[in-house]
Amino acid sequence: MIEIERKFLVKSDAFKHEAHKQTRIVQGYLNSNKNRAVRVRIKGETGFLTIKGTSSASGLSRFEWEKEISKHEAEALLNLCEPGIIDKIRYEVKVKNHTFEIDEFFGENEGLIIAEVELTSENESFVKPLWLANEVTGDSKYYNSQISKNPFKNW
Repeated sequence: MIEIERKFLVKSDAFKHEAHKQTRIVQGYLNSNKNRAVRVRIKGETGFLTIKGTSSASGLSRFEWEKEISKHEAEALLNLCEPGIIDKIRYEVKVKNHTFEIDEFFGENEGLIIAEVELTSENESFVKPLWLANEVTGDSKYYNSQISKNPFKNW
C-alpha cells in the first residue's frame, strides 16, 4: 500500500501520439489535509474512493489505499467534496518497462500537464521520454489536492 512515484512537468504534446489509452477523470476531495487526503474519483465509468497519507521526506513515496465504488456512489460523494473539482484526461504511455500516466488538466487548471511514473523502489531507474520537462516530485504545489485549492490559473 505504499505508492512510489516520480512526477514531472511535460513540455510538449508528443505523448498524445504515443498514448495507448486515454480516460477522462473527474475528482474531488472530501478531505485535503496535508497529513491525509480523501479523494473521490470517477475514472471513465468507474468510481473510486482513495486515501493518501503524508509523503516521505524525499517526496517519492506515501501510503495509498483505494477502493472501487460505483459511479453512482462517486457522483453522490462528489456533491460533498470541498470546492475545486478537478477535470482532466489521463493518457497512458508505455516507455520500456514503465507506464507513464500523463494528466492534461482543464477548467481552472487548463494548460497544466503533469506526468507520473510509478516505481517499485525509490532508486529504480527508468527511461525518460523526450517530452518530460522539470521534475516536481515532492513539490506539494503539484499534488492534485493542492491544485484543487490553488488552481493553475492563479499561479
